[in-house]
Amino acid sequence: MDITFGNGENMRFITANYTDTGNVKKTNQDSMLIEQADTNYGRVLLTAVCDGVGGLAKGEAASACLVKRLSAWFYEELPYLLRDGLKQEKLIESWQELLCETNEKIAAYGEKNGIRLGTTCCAILAAGSAYYIMNIGDSRAYLLSDNIYQLTKDQTYCQREIDLGRMTPEEAAVSTQRSVLLQCVGASDVVEPDFFTGRLKENQCFLLCSDGFSNLVSCREIYKILSPEAFVNSSVMKMNLINIAELVKARHERDNISALLFKTFM
Repeated sequence: MDITFGNGENMRFITANYTDTGNVKKTNQDSMLIEQADTNYGRVLLTAVCDGVGGLAKGEAASACLVKRLSAWFYEELPYLLRDGLKQEKLIESWQELLCETNEKIAAYGEKNGIRLGTTCCAILAAGSAYYIMNIGDSRAYLLSDNIYQLTKDQTYCQREIDLGRMTPEEAAVSTQRSVLLQCVGASDVVEPDFFTGRLKENQCFLLCSDGFSNLVSCREIYKILSPEAFVNSSVMKMNLINIAELVKARHERDNISALLFKTFM
């Protein structure tokens, strides 16, 4: 990517990722993306976790399709957004178009083949002095600093019931409907993502994961194993992801397990 406009930044990124098919499923329906490029806007990073919906056929095709589209967007469309300085409203508009097009493409594939398929998506773009999150479904993004902070909100039936005061978090944790999505890319008539943004700073640590990674561990356990002090290099970061994956498998997690980490530094 060769951009000739914009203000350069000195931020760099350490990344790591890990995926495991898990205890039950024969295929891994999760897909992940890590793309980096040096530009005159500074170094930019795009990460994403997409979880093919487990109850639908060919979930792996849906998640792979969306990751492929995000990768193409990074190299083909993001440069134009960076050229005159990245503007949040333009980025959101571009992401909405991407999801709409991908939703229609996956739905058309499913209709042609007589199947239903879909995928969640949690993506973070780190560029300049800000990070931007796009989320649809129940994959999650966390920030680890002095504590662990969930940056996204699940688009699920149980989360909606919690928001409406009709269910407690404790009830949601054991509900048989806790994995029921309100929407996903490919199986929803209209895709309405949530967007979040924040200031990008040195020594921030971010986690993106599928629900199979986070279902059976508490935030406190995640923070203990993925303590920011342990983000020393990619090898250690990956090993810590493996440790959590093995923990949730020992607790009989039935889903695929996927996560990625990145840390900022100057």
